[in-house]
Amino acid sequence: MTILTFTLIMILGAFLAGFIGSLSGLGGGIIIIPLLTIILGVDIHYAIGAALVSVIATSSGSAAAYVKEGITNMRMGIFLEIATTIGAVCGALLSTVAPTSFIAVLFGLTLIFSAINSLRKKEEHIVLESSPLAKKLKLEGTYPTHDGEVVKYGTKNVLGGFSMMGVAGMMSGLLGIGSGAFKVIAMDNIMRVPFKVSTTTSNFMMGVTAMASSVIYIQKGYIEPGICMPVVIGVLFGAMAGAKILVRTNPKKLRIFFACLIFVLAVNMIYNGLNGKI
Repeated sequence: MTILTFTLIMILGAFLAGFIGSLSGLGGGIIIIPLLTIILGVDIHYAIGAALVSVIATSSGSAAAYVKEGITNMRMGIFLEIATTIGAVCGALLSTVAPTSFIAVLFGLTLIFSAINSLRKKEEHIVLESSPLAKKLKLEGTYPTHDGEVVKYGTKNVLGGFSMMGVAGMMSGLLGIGSGAFKVIAMDNIMRVPFKVSTTTSNFMMGVTAMASSVIYIQKGYIEPGICMPVVIGVLFGAMAGAKILVRTNPKKLRIFFACLIFVLAVNMIYNGLNGKI
């Protein structure tokens, strides 16, 4: 395979990854890593490095829009980033010494968990009275609705959410994904933050988390520009195309379809990992 052919396949694959990730809400990394490792035979460490760079690029673009709209709770995001950053560095260091087969199996299991979580019915939580620690840290906030109404909300279980964010960061650094499912669980289920705020704040945090772990991958030489550049280009254009189509389609049906697709990829990753093919 020539370099040109390899690059074109990566751009096309990354475009599909960004497209599917945007429509499913799970991010492009879950498609990029199986594409690079299973189809193109790239070492999983280089695939994770490329996925982390794409997470930084996509998160930076979309997070700015959410912050401008006033939905993202930046104070909460910055506070929780302490946990995710520490976890991301630990996960990245673990990834450099862990067997590739172990990473592949864990990645597959995480994909299954993320796919199931994406199908879970999202219920809006509005906590009016925050916990004492949340008040001390000033984690309460407001967000605008489509009608122009401003909704006030509080939060609880700060330490539980902080701990879960450490796990999310570790999974991000270890597997090269945004770990949005884990972050949303921390804010939505544990801290009782409104779903709209938790998803946008999670998106705001993804880029910083990926940046922290990517430093380790750069030091280990796993960030290869020849792989990262076409991946970032493809994912960005794919995510933009997916966002436009999402407005005109039924998101529930799309999530079911892509959850099934991701489940197949997950089983494939687990199979190849157990058989030592990755």
